[in-house]
Amino acid sequence: MNGLDKRQFFERCRANYGNEVRILRQRAALRKRGQPREQYPATALESEPANGTSGGQWRSKARAGVHRVHPAGPRKESSLSSPLKLPFSLLQAVGMPRVAALLPAAAMLLALAAGCKQNSQPAPDVWAVVNGKEIKRDDVEKYYRTRVNPEGPEPSQEESLSLKLNVLDELINNEILIERAKKLNLEASDGEVEDKFTEVKSPYTEEEFQKRLKSGGLSTDDLKHDLRRQLSIQKLMNREVVAKIAITDSDINDFYRANQAQFNVAEPRYHIAQILVTPRKEQQIRNRKNDDATTEAEAQRKVKMLMDRLNSGADFSQLAMDYSEDVSTAATGGDLGYVPESGLNPPQVDPALKKAVLALKPGQVSEPLVSKDGIHILKLITRESPGLRGLSDPQVQQSIRDTLRNQKEQLLRVAYLTMARDEARITNYLAAQVIETSGKLSGASKPVAPAAPAAVKP
Repeated sequence: MNGLDKRQFFERCRANYGNEVRILRQRAALRKRGQPREQYPATALESEPANGTSGGQWRSKARAGVHRVHPAGPRKESSLSSPLKLPFSLLQAVGMPRVAALLPAAAMLLALAAGCKQNSQPAPDVWAVVNGKEIKRDDVEKYYRTRVNPEGPEPSQEESLSLKLNVLDELINNEILIERAKKLNLEASDGEVEDKFTEVKSPYTEEEFQKRLKSGGLSTDDLKHDLRRQLSIQKLMNREVVAKIAITDSDINDFYRANQAQFNVAEPRYHIAQILVTPRKEQQIRNRKNDDATTEAEAQRKVKMLMDRLNSGADFSQLAMDYSEDVSTAATGGDLGYVPESGLNPPQVDPALKKAVLALKPGQVSEPLVSKDGIHILKLITRESPGLRGLSDPQVQQSIRDTLRNQKEQLLRVAYLTMARDEARITNYLAAQVIETSGKLSGASKPVAPAAPAAVKP
């Protein structure tokens, strides 16, 4: 309200009303004594209801994340753009009767209120308001920078605005869910935040960790603030969604009968994981240590280090997450999923790689193997023989249970977020400006350089 908070706003309205009442009383005193005043019928004032989202040959298919579903449900109009409403509490505060008042006084109050109402135009850096909470451009830009490859081509104006609108929509959803978590006393505690912070930081040296923060224009407090929000939303979802999911034996039996062909293995299948090292600079690196060998010599030294650690008993999955240069699988510990034997044939796979896989026993790790994609270290997790896998197989049961749980969780998450958005007051100023300018909002599409990291209390 142009610098006025609600309390100041109402106090100003009350003061203006009081001045007008005094003026009326002074005028009335000038009238002739005993002259009857014109009477007006009483008019009832009714309260209004309140307004209630280069692995090459060896890359597996991308996995969809169920926690980033942002339905485009109906948005409630923000109170910032709706007419001022006077509840009974305000009327009582300025001395008005609960049920009825003389028409001139009522009309005057409404007129004064309209005069007090300011055109609620946001500051230029406010891109959305959610239940009175502002989301600013800096908030969007901070997350936008993490989605854009700094070494890749600069996005077009349309691409940039589209991505920023997506980021803003995620922040709107998060703000809605954070508010609900607070109301249910589910906000993450300081101890939970510190434990998660330690977990996130553990794969890096202090120097590496600070370098990654600096590259994103973040501070330690920024990260802790974000972790608190993530953990709070996770606790909310666990209570409101996950806890309501139940998978019965009947559900599993029904799914198996309806999808039995899926469990008929026509040929041997190999569950494989890999660590990939390339002797060139990659455009994107997704491993936890941001480690990238850029020359042949660096690649050879890196592979030797990895083999030494594997031979010493290090966990293959953890090493893949820390050092693999395969963008598609580093985050999942190098897991390539199940590959049918026919999928190992040329030209999909180098013959040397197929030969190594067929020679491995479950749990074994290969020697380093060179292909056109780089240097591979492979691990055979399991091997499945051909034939129908029965429902009595524990792996089959667990696979079905996981599938059904994921489906139900995704459905309930979408429904919960849609309901939460319907009950929220949302104004997306960036979206409105994009529409008004027909997508020519050049100022918002230009990248903003990250500011020096500032302390932000979680």
